[in-house]
Amino acid sequence: MRFPGSMAMLCTVSLAMQVVAGSDDKAKVIVGGAGVNRSPSAFQPDADPGGGGYRTEVTNGTVRVPVVVVGGTPYQRGWHFGRLMKDEIRQFVPAVVKGFQGELKVDEATLDRVWAATSGHTDDRVEQEILGVADGAGLPVRTLQHAHCLPLLMPYSCSSIAAWGSATSDGHLYQTRNLDWSLEAGAHEFPVLLVQLPVEGQAHVMPTFAGVIGAHCGMNSAGLVLSEIGDAGKAEAPYDIHAPHFTTWFRTLLYDARSLTEALEVFSRTPQTKRYHFVFGDGRQDRRAVKIRTDTRAQGADRIRIWADRESTDELAPDVLSCVVYHDEGRGAFPSLAKSRGKLDGPALVAIANTIPIKGGNVVNVVFDGTALRLWVSYAGGTLEAYQRPPVFLDLMALDGDGDGQPDIVEGARDRDGDGRLDFLPR
Repeated sequence: MRFPGSMAMLCTVSLAMQVVAGSDDKAKVIVGGAGVNRSPSAFQPDADPGGGGYRTEVTNGTVRVPVVVVGGTPYQRGWHFGRLMKDEIRQFVPAVVKGFQGELKVDEATLDRVWAATSGHTDDRVEQEILGVADGAGLPVRTLQHAHCLPLLMPYSCSSIAAWGSATSDGHLYQTRNLDWSLEAGAHEFPVLLVQLPVEGQAHVMPTFAGVIGAHCGMNSAGLVLSEIGDAGKAEAPYDIHAPHFTTWFRTLLYDARSLTEALEVFSRTPQTKRYHFVFGDGRQDRRAVKIRTDTRAQGADRIRIWADRESTDELAPDVLSCVVYHDEGRGAFPSLAKSRGKLDGPALVAIANTIPIKGGNVVNVVFDGTALRLWVSYAGGTLEAYQRPPVFLDLMALDGDGDGQPDIVEGARDRDGDGRLDFLPR
């Protein structure tokens, strides 16, 4: 995908937090030692509108990825995300909107209409977060709304694998997500692992980009993991905009679903915009995963198909395995999965995921451990794609902003001592 003018230049922007290639293949622990770089101004005690957040980072050699932890109401969390990544958001979001407008040949009035159509189906919490991000970063909310409705108009393609039980070395559920998209959009130069601690709902983590609160993948504190693969090409456009984009209803599931069963119940009531594959995994409650295909062009039962592991009706049969589901669009994952079955873990799936991206567009690769609540993430950076770069590692159970021995995702957005300061915040 090519961008005119300033968008083509976006990839060359140099930031203090820009990710660069590194050679150290062991990611450092995020708290309590090397790998932490917390700004003295990361928390402002008197900041309005309440709630709170802080910014740190995970590293692997010279690769550095910001981690932003925010707690409170949807608006409060959005506001702190906007505040803590203000510089990056202001550089990235207006430029990417302008670039995609040119690529898609749509004007602002068209984007207003798209947002008006989809927002009626979008989780109110997501809309409040967008408003908060805009206010915190000092940008017009219209700009953020346009950024979050652009994916409704765009084709892209990805891959995902989930393995659990007897297929893995420790019985954990591991799930991959390759985001194969537009490198020229420059989003990978503005990476962030966003940890959400809502007042109500499940804590969750999203590998995302500065200012983007839609989830292209994610994991919540109940062990639910979500991945997506886009199937609809440009020839099928225009897509149905009278529905929520998957990146927003993914957020609904991350907020509300405490198991795969609950996630599928919510999904069954969610209108779809176009053809997709999804992988939903559950590492703590149901301890399994499924692959889903949606086809808005089909009728009856063919509109939604759900496959568990080793089903003879799976599109990829007979290349199926017990305790494994996957969709790689024919890029060759099966031989590696079959050979490594019973020995699969985080690093093994990082290696397999690195063999199946769409080269020339591999923006982000993620492996989630939905049982232990850990993740390995590589973003493209400089001249290298995600599959060519070492991953950073984040253990949510070791993320402890105030250093009291209680993980942030356990403390959540609470103020138990009544001092007006959320318990997870650095002291």
